[in-house]
Amino acid sequence: MAHAQGLNPVSYCPHASISNGDRMTLVDTSKLKVIERLPGWRGRYFHSQNMTIAHYEFSGGASIHEHFHPQEEVYEVIEGELELTIDGSPQIAKPGFVAIVPANARHSVKALTDGRAIIVDYPARPEFG
Repeated sequence: MAHAQGLNPVSYCPHASISNGDRMTLVDTSKLKVIERLPGWRGRYFHSQNMTIAHYEFSGGASIHEHFHPQEEVYEVIEGELELTIDGSPQIAKPGFVAIVPANARHSVKALTDGRAIIVDYPARPEFG
């Protein structure tokens, strides 16, 4: 994975990892490669030392199958609506709401509309991006 050490943080645009020690790094997410991991989920990924961050655009009707993983996962909906089912309990997330999925919790997602969301995993998921 690429690392940002020694690069100008204003112009730096990573395609994988950031590891700048104590220095702040700015990431221009509009320059990151778009990856469609699942139909209707188009993401731009980057990694800090401990987290994976994904900026998604999603299409209404797109879904993420029920699954679980050891990372805690946070969904912040910027536009549109998502139905998140966590341990069998469905809830609607829309702008202004944040969904927190505990580590190892079974969860699935359905896009009720077109929209955008930021999803953060801790600890990092290096297989993304």
